[in-house]
Amino acid sequence: MSDTTLILLGAGNSTRFGTTVKKQWLTSHDIPLWLQVAEHFERMGGFKEIIIVSSAEDVTLMQRFASYRFIVGGESRQASLTHALQAVETPYVLVSDIARCCIPTSMIERIMDAKGVASCIVPTLPATDTLYLEGNPIDREQVRQIQTPQLSVTHILKQALTQERLFSDESSAIASLGESIHFVEGSPNAHKLTRISDLAHLPCIQPPSNQSRVGFGLDTHPFESGKPMRLCGVTIDVPYGFKAHSDGDVAIHALIDALLGAAGMGDIGELYPDTDNTYSAIDSTKLLSDTIRRIKTHGFVIGNVDMTIVAQAPKLLPYRDTMQTTLASLLGIRQHCVNIKATTSEKLGFIGRKEGVTVHAVATLTYFNWKAL
Repeated sequence: MSDTTLILLGAGNSTRFGTTVKKQWLTSHDIPLWLQVAEHFERMGGFKEIIIVSSAEDVTLMQRFASYRFIVGGESRQASLTHALQAVETPYVLVSDIARCCIPTSMIERIMDAKGVASCIVPTLPATDTLYLEGNPIDREQVRQIQTPQLSVTHILKQALTQERLFSDESSAIASLGESIHFVEGSPNAHKLTRISDLAHLPCIQPPSNQSRVGFGLDTHPFESGKPMRLCGVTIDVPYGFKAHSDGDVAIHALIDALLGAAGMGDIGELYPDTDNTYSAIDSTKLLSDTIRRIKTHGFVIGNVDMTIVAQAPKLLPYRDTMQTTLASLLGIRQHCVNIKATTSEKLGFIGRKEGVTVHAVATLTYFNWKAL
């Protein structure tokens, strides 16, 4: 199959799935579903290249998991496929959807064995129920349910997708040119994951691991006179704040790094760089809320947070309970799952000289338990 490139499409936003987690990021044991699908194809061997198409945000994270080629998709399946095809140089291209996640090896082999028979090789299933069209029964023997993956002659598929029409799959695009289509036997096991209820038909997806993931965050900011001070999203009544590109909430910055560390998503500087004016003077609770959104859509649940604020000044004990309830509300967890400690540096160093504050934060995450749905 060195003459074939594999394209896996997964740029959808899972609007029909019904959870905060994107379906491609459901955890199968301890890896995301998209990676399980890619590794299943990879084990077959022989593909010249594996291309995975997803959203810009997801591609950035996916690159941390594997060394496939990742391409940002478009607003439709067809647009995503068109983007990916620009990188394909092999004579043949096999296209599948990440949502069709339990494709049997034997089905893929049937498709590949038919290479060269037609311009597009398509797996199908027969219709088993009585069918009506516009109020009239039709012959179900003449109807086929189309599945993916589909194997296409690359240059013909590229030509087919230049038409100003939307097609639901490769075969319909190629057929519109009058090119040949060849059907092979599909599989009921190649069920597509669209809604929560589909999980019952996908035995290859393993229950998520119950292990916890731990992340650590550390941040330091010096003081700046005449600027409001914010810590844990709470305003502190002192005549100085923190010198920073954002509002300088050093506690939330440390917490964001802890959460990102537990999720394996990098750090605050990568997601919200201080070279981007979008984040100039921004309320750090907005950054935290966006971080939480990313974590939840990518298959994690927040467990608990522990934080130590090292400050000679200001005095934080009067604010600690408000900080705790504020963070708990933002994180969507119970108040007792947020622990905030404040200590001094015993008058040592820049903290002891009352020049700034350092915060240490630890956060735990668990995998979203889709089995409980």
